[in-house]
Amino acid sequence: MILVGLTGGLATGKSSVARLFQDNGAYVIDADELARQVVQPGKPAWRDITRTFGARVVNPDRTLNRAALAAVIFRNEAKRRRLNAIVHPRVARAQARLTRAIAKKDPNAIVLYDVPLLFEAGVDKRVDKIVVVTADRPTQIKRLMTRNGFTRAEALRRLRAQMPLRAKIARADEVIDGTLSYAQTKGEVERIVSQLKSLA
Repeated sequence: MILVGLTGGLATGKSSVARLFQDNGAYVIDADELARQVVQPGKPAWRDITRTFGARVVNPDRTLNRAALAAVIFRNEAKRRRLNAIVHPRVARAQARLTRAIAKKDPNAIVLYDVPLLFEAGVDKRVDKIVVVTADRPTQIKRLMTRNGFTRAEALRRLRAQMPLRAKIARADEVIDGTLSYAQTKGEVERIVSQLKSLA
């Protein structure tokens, strides 16, 4: 089994690349989905978050108000680190369980772990290969404004809160340009999967 870490910047096209890996037979584990699961109402991470950040980040149905939480952590580095310290270890354990289950079922599997904060959370030390999806800054800003309804200032704030893309690229085994056409991106993913299969 080969565990591949997929990361990139905000709005670089990472989700589209993950889908193409899945189309080519890879098992995809989505860190964002695991994060949503570990913070469900009543779970230990949810209790830690509500104790730390208060009622303002909780909806009437007890789910986390993700927009309110984001507004807090993207303006305060210490609070962002605190949230990550609550969520990341639990996501890591969930990912490890899923990866073991896949390996048991399919010993030659290619498992793609789609994780935005791969380097920041130390996941790079637990994967065999790293794929970084990149895009130029104007494209990222435009996508965030269109997709998320952010102002330009908010888009920039979110982008500046992340590790610079150039630093991620420097540590990647493979880099995919998220502004390529669908056909070009598909070709890049097929090339990488072919190489990974020979290793597996």
